[in-house]
Amino acid sequence: MLKPAYLASSAVRVAVGAMAMAALAGCSMGNMFAPAPAAQTATLQNASPSQQELQQASSTALPALATECPPIKVRPGQETIFYYGRGKVGNPKDLNYQAVIDKQSRNCVVSNGLITVKMGMAGRLLLGPSGTQTKVDIPVRFSVERDDVALYSEKYQVSVAIPPPAQSAEFVKVVDNVAIPYTGGEKIVIWVGFDSR
Repeated sequence: MLKPAYLASSAVRVAVGAMAMAALAGCSMGNMFAPAPAAQTATLQNASPSQQELQQASSTALPALATECPPIKVRPGQETIFYYGRGKVGNPKDLNYQAVIDKQSRNCVVSNGLITVKMGMAGRLLLGPSGTQTKVDIPVRFSVERDDVALYSEKYQVSVAIPPPAQSAEFVKVVDNVAIPYTGGEKIVIWVGFDSR
């Protein structure tokens, strides 16, 4: 059985290592990580730093600024957009086109007290019974909120080409380098959706 002193030393070692890794400037977060190799994990588990090394690591480790990339969500009610001709809203026969968001994603980098976000979405546009368009501009809005207060909000017109005889087309929009100040403890959410206002 492991002695209490050894267990305490291991706990300190793990905590210090976690602090240092989370605080590295330029540390990328998102769907970017893979499990460490088994040999590397075994080496870390069997490492036995001295008390002096632990104290030195504790004194030089930076405080963690963020532990995860904020989630990206489709704003409720903005998942789809419909466009009808001749003002006959709701009549299926007069539908020109509809668009839907298929997926959304983001990636983050922590540096100098900021979370820098790269966010994107992919969607599809489908022509309706009255649709004859060969090009459509789709309004897409990205926003970032901290505790329900907007830090960033921008509307983009995404141009979608539908060359005949195609009846549908896919489209993608990516936004780079959105910097979010991080102080710790707050709830940050990234939103995306269609904005026809």
